[in-house]
Amino acid sequence: MKNVFTLALLCILYCSAYSQKPRARDLGIPFAGTTGQFNAITDVEGVEVGYSTIISGAGENTVGKGPIRTGVTAIFPRGKDKKFSPVYANWYSLNGNGEMTGTTWVTESGFLETPIMITNTNSVGVVRDAVLKWYVDTDWYKGEDWWYTYPVVAETYDGFLNDIYGFHVKEEHVLEAIQNTSGGKIAEGNVGGGTGMMCLGFKGGTGTSSRIISIKDSKYTVGAIVQSNFGSKRNLTIAGVPVGLELKDTLNYEYKAPPQSRRKEGDGSIIVVLATDAPLLPHQLKRIAQRIPLGIGIVGGRGSNGSGDIFIAFSTANEGAFNRDETTTVETFSNDLITPFFEATVQAVEEAIINAMVAAETMGGINGNKAHALPHKLLVKVLKKYNRIK
Repeated sequence: MKNVFTLALLCILYCSAYSQKPRARDLGIPFAGTTGQFNAITDVEGVEVGYSTIISGAGENTVGKGPIRTGVTAIFPRGKDKKFSPVYANWYSLNGNGEMTGTTWVTESGFLETPIMITNTNSVGVVRDAVLKWYVDTDWYKGEDWWYTYPVVAETYDGFLNDIYGFHVKEEHVLEAIQNTSGGKIAEGNVGGGTGMMCLGFKGGTGTSSRIISIKDSKYTVGAIVQSNFGSKRNLTIAGVPVGLELKDTLNYEYKAPPQSRRKEGDGSIIVVLATDAPLLPHQLKRIAQRIPLGIGIVGGRGSNGSGDIFIAFSTANEGAFNRDETTTVETFSNDLITPFFEATVQAVEEAIINAMVAAETMGGINGNKAHALPHKLLVKVLKKYNRIK
């Protein structure tokens, strides 16, 4: 009986490992820096991520019916059970052809008071409204009978694979993403808001990564999650190798009947959410957010005119900093100690983008349009050609 149990357990573990999507490091891609346990934004204690993924239909696009390739991503800095527990935060935009609601108050107040939601361009409004209703239904403000708030909702455009004018994201999907939030390992690729996204000539989507930093006798974590939908294939660079040029004639996007659009090669968007447990103040988090484009540039992003490159960074430290009535005391880093956080930010963002592409699977969408997955075997072959993998 014991042997049967052991065999069954091994089978479960094997199947679980087998079904786990490979990540960039599984292919041997080299990255700088030390990751956390999950190599994810959830390595920052308390951070939770959840998804609602909506995939249905195939063939010709019928507005309002599909095909549907979209979703919602929810990110809670202290987890959804903490309810109202603001964190220090700030944001930055490399190119502003996109949207992230609620950011003016983040800058003005220095606090992020809400979860961060990410979806497609045409669903920002419904997601924002659904979050507000969820606050009411769950007493987010813990008994306060008069409150106002500005949900943070960001977007990228998925209209080349998704029936984006069909407005398929509903309140139920927002609630599903919220209820599904958890820590630990999180899915990547064609999930949540990243479901229908394309990146640097291949299928894009959701990706994450983290870094551990040692400052004197203490360790801190920096984690990033991205919704990648940007860039030109010719600029795709992985581990310093011009992968896009090497694969320029391989598995290009297929536009059978693209929507009428002024989209140019390289247009698109990327949303990046960066978390840390280090005690950083809002002006320092602005400095962190301003380094995010360096990680994007390493893999080939150029901040094109048609791209919405918008980023937000928050710190889960100083939990008692927000107080409506009393003076509070907070802890912070010296600016002279902050450079390792800049480096960790760049490294985590770079790897999160590549993780999104490695995890993403080939997806067909409206009118037979198709974005192909980054081909793992060909990628490894190219990296070996340049001696980046043995």
